Amino acid sequence: MKKFILYILLSIIHLGAYSQVIKSNSNIFLKYINNIINDTNDLSAPKFMNYPTLAFSPETNWEIGLSSLYIYSANRDLKNRLSEIKAFTFYTLENQYGIWLDHALYSDGNKWFFFGRTRYQSFPLLYYGIGAESPPEHIARIDGNFTYFKERFLREVFPNFYTGIEFDVQVMNKVSYKNSLNNFSKPIGGNGSTNIGLGWGFVYNNIHNVLNPRKGIFSEWAFLNYNSEIGSDYNLTTFISDNRFYIPIKNNNVLAFQLQGQFTNGNPPFNLLSLMGGESLMRGYYLGRYRDKHLLAGQVEYRMLPFSFSKRWGASLFFAAGEVFNSENNFQFKNLLPTGGAGLRFLLFPEKDIYTRIDYALTREGSGFYFFIGEAF
Repeated sequence: MKKFILYILLSIIHLGAYSQVIKSNSNIFLKYINNIINDTNDLSAPKFMNYPTLAFSPETNWEIGLSSLYIYSANRDLKNRLSEIKAFTFYTLENQYGIWLDHALYSDGNKWFFFGRTRYQSFPLLYYGIGAESPPEHIARIDGNFTYFKERFLREVFPNFYTGIEFDVQVMNKVSYKNSLNNFSKPIGGNGSTNIGLGWGFVYNNIHNVLNPRKGIFSEWAFLNYNSEIGSDYNLTTFISDNRFYIPIKNNNVLAFQLQGQFTNGNPPFNLLSLMGGESLMRGYYLGRYRDKHLLAGQVEYRMLPFSFSKRWGASLFFAAGEVFNSENNFQFKNLLPTGGAGLRFLLFPEKDIYTRIDYALTREGSGFYFFIGEAF
C-alpha cells in the first residue's frame, strides 16, 4: 500500500531547520526550508513551497516526486477565506508517472468558490473485486492511463451558502491486466471507458481555513448525471453528501466529525463505483480496496494543535468506520469496517495556522502511513 512513509525524512528536516544550526550560509537547501517555516513576511502575503518526495511500494518500485503548495487570500485581504493550490508529480522505476492538481479557491468577498481536482497518471490499480465480501488479496493488477477531472463552480446566494454547477470527467484507456487469477472476469468497463457527468451542488461553508478548520461546518449535497447524450459511455446518476463539523475545545484543541455518503443508480463501470479508503476518510485502507454502488462512512478526530507545552508540535487521535453495499446487500451495522490511529503535527506556517501531518492508521487488514500538508478533512 503506497503511503508516503519516507516523508518522515521531511519532518526531521523541519525539526533541524528549526534549530540554530541551519543559519549557516553553507547549506542552501536548509536555508530554503528555514525561510519557509520561519517566514516573517506580512501575514497577508501568499505562501509557496516545493519539496521532494520519495516512496516505495511493490507495484511501483521506488518513486520520486515533487510536491508544491501555494496558499493565499484574495487581494491579500485576510477577511477572505484562505485559498489553496496543491500539485504533485511523480515518476517510478517501473516507468509510471502522474500529475495531480487540487484546489479550493475563493474570490474577493468569498462570493465565488471554485473547488476541484485533476489527476492524470499511468499507474497500476489493484483490483479486489466488488462488494463488502471481496477477497483479502487483490485478484488483478490493472495497468492503464487514468484521467480524472472534477470541478465545482459555486456562487454564494446567502451568507456562507453556495450553489452551482458540478462537472466530472473520468477516462480510462490503454488498459492491460497483470497477475490476475485464472478465473478472473473483467468487471463492467474493464476495457476502459470515457464517462462525463454534469450536475448541481449545494454547499454550506463557514470555515475560514480549509487546511486547518478549527470551528464551523462544511456540508455538500450534490448529484451528477452521466449520460450518453453528453458523451458518457455509461448512464448513471450519483448522489453525494459530505458533512463536516468542527468544535473548538479549550484553547488549541479541536473535535472534528465527518459523515459521508455516496449512492449510485444505474449501471456504473467499476471505476465509478464508490471507493473506500485513501488518505482522508477510512485511512489505513487502500483506496478502492472495497468498492460498490453505495458507500456510507464516518469518522471522528481529536486534534491537539499544538500541545500545551509546545509552540509547533501537536498530535491527533482518530477513529472511522464505513461500509460499501448495494440494493441486494443492504447496509448493516454489523458489517461496518473500523479503522483508527494517531498522528503527529508540526506547525509549518505559524502565521496562517497550517500544519504538516504524519498519520498512522491501523485496520483489521493492515496499516498505513500518510504524510500531507493540511488536515485529513
